[in-house]
Amino acid sequence: MDFQNNPYMSLSGISNEELMILQQGTAGLTEEQKKYFFMIYSGKRKSPQDMLIYCLIGMFAIPGFQRFITGQIGMGILYLFTVGLCFIGSIVDLVNHKKMALEYNQKMAFESFNIAKFSH
Repeated sequence: MDFQNNPYMSLSGISNEELMILQQGTAGLTEEQKKYFFMIYSGKRKSPQDMLIYCLIGMFAIPGFQRFITGQIGMGILYLFTVGLCFIGSIVDLVNHKKMALEYNQKMAFESFNIAKFSH
């Protein structure tokens, strides 16, 4: 796949798994809807590098920061009051930052798909 035919390749830190999810998810959209989807999704998406930074902030500065960023408010509050579940939860999140980014991006892809599908 070359860059011109696949705009998803321009997304920072995109994995093959995420790329497949995006291609399969947008297969039924028109070209205009795909452009709109890409515009929405690229604004909502978190790269694995960003998630790593959020996890480091959650580890050393604000416990649960990475959970608040991903919309997991309840877990963020729990991490905040338990100092990252005694640092163990923060360490696990740090190790699994790529998985956290992929799961978050899957949710954002689904939301972006629904917005693109039903707005045009």
